[in-house]
Amino acid sequence: MGSISDKDFNTTLASVHSMSQDQVNALVDAIKLRRTHMHRDAVHGLNIGDRVKFTGRRGDTITGTITKKAIKNVIIDTGAGKWRVPASIVTNA
Repeated sequence: MGSISDKDFNTTLASVHSMSQDQVNALVDAIKLRRTHMHRDAVHGLNIGDRVKFTGRRGDTITGTITKKAIKNVIIDTGAGKWRVPASIVTNA
């Protein structure tokens, strides 16, 4: 699925301001579902044993090997410890 244009995005943002509570709730549910699908797609693109990297909380680039896959996250062994990381922030090293 491709991304939408900046014009369409801005129109959508403007529409949010005039939505009812029920419409906002429906939109939030749709966004949560989309995020779930994006995280799952990210996990499916990774394999145990892949060498990957991600940016840690302090801004450091951390490199390691995937040892386990979950629904939305992966476990990465860095040699100095294991990290449970959302698959969507992981890239191939």
